[in-house]
Amino acid sequence: MRRLLLFLCLAFAFSGCVEIPNKFSKIPPGKWRAVLKLDDAPISMAHRAEEIEYKKEFDYKGELPFIFDVVYDNEEDFHIELVNGAEKIRVDQIRFGRDKQTGKDTVVFDFPVYDTYIEGIYEDGIIEGNWIVNYKENYKIPFIAFHGKDFRFPNFGKEAMVDFSGNWDVKFDAGLESEYPAVGEFKQDGNILTGTFLTETGDYRFLEGIVYEQKAFLSCFDGSHAFLFEAKEMENQSLAGTFRSGKHYKSNWVATKSEKATLINPFELTKVQGASNRLEMAFINTEGSIININDEQYRGKTKLVMIMGTWCPNCRDEMNFLQKYFDKNPNDKIEMIAVGFERYKNEDKAITTLKKYKQKMGIDFEVLYGGYASKKLATEKFPMLDKIISYPTLLFVDSENNIRHIHTGFNGPATSKYAAFVKEFEEIVNQMTNE
Repeated sequence: MRRLLLFLCLAFAFSGCVEIPNKFSKIPPGKWRAVLKLDDAPISMAHRAEEIEYKKEFDYKGELPFIFDVVYDNEEDFHIELVNGAEKIRVDQIRFGRDKQTGKDTVVFDFPVYDTYIEGIYEDGIIEGNWIVNYKENYKIPFIAFHGKDFRFPNFGKEAMVDFSGNWDVKFDAGLESEYPAVGEFKQDGNILTGTFLTETGDYRFLEGIVYEQKAFLSCFDGSHAFLFEAKEMENQSLAGTFRSGKHYKSNWVATKSEKATLINPFELTKVQGASNRLEMAFINTEGSIININDEQYRGKTKLVMIMGTWCPNCRDEMNFLQKYFDKNPNDKIEMIAVGFERYKNEDKAITTLKKYKQKMGIDFEVLYGGYASKKLATEKFPMLDKIISYPTLLFVDSENNIRHIHTGFNGPATSKYAAFVKEFEEIVNQMTNE
């Protein structure tokens, strides 16, 4: 090998020696294609695009693909970036070492904000293991990733025959009691499709996928949610599709193209009930103290009360927005409070999760424990509201503790509605803090 390198250096003496790639001590840097196997069948180590059968209308064998980048910060330490359309999510809590039982290298990608992690055995450019959700009993989904593959969905060598670009009027669980509306917003460039679904409780975040012939496939993995959408254009130019979230939830959906497709204004979904619109609340914080809305630090100030959950990506999007907004626009006339409803029924575990979330997110205001992540329970804890249908729900509370506005759900930066929300939020905050 040394002789070969010496020969190459001499051969290119006038143009410079061959550049040796940066060394890495663990898994290889660059693009990785990962797959979550939502169905029970095991993942084949020999999985290749050309082996996938192109048979059924909505058959992708329950495989949810996503892309991540491995980036070395130095020769020993690296982080990964989950790639979903225009979004890149940095993950830097990573463990790598030798598994004592198998004698093979093991890598763990930890998502502490969502209390989940991926654990797998690494060997010869392949990681194979499971995505594990701590707050769900025995919940894990088989995972496999291949180094050097940068495609999300294979296109079977087939061209797109349909342009899915534009707005779509969508109904999930169409015709069932559980039916709910949505708006699909998509952009197509050749075979590549990106976009999202907006619902009245939030959006399905940054989706990315492919179109071939009359079919479309979209997916997203962010450490909390694993979404897989499939669709086909029908004879009347409408769409029929399926939606899978994790390994248990399955839904059908239908859509018709409509640039006028819209949803109920999120400021009109949740209302104050009863004779008074006054907010009364007291919950325990992450340090074990009772925090009351009537405490001295909140008196005479505008308050924003965010009803949320650490497990909720839409909540994280809203939390990121609020933190960035007040970093840029500090205002001592307003206070923030978050009330978390968690998926651990054990109170100690739930409070520990909230404490980790607060630390990881760099939150400098109170994060309180509301209870278990049940919308019915959350409604009981806030009896002055007619209902809580979404995490997050944001309450705008004036200096006299009167609820002035309620914003349900959060359609974040993946949607066209985000800019309008930012504008309306700023107007409300400015009005309330200058009264």
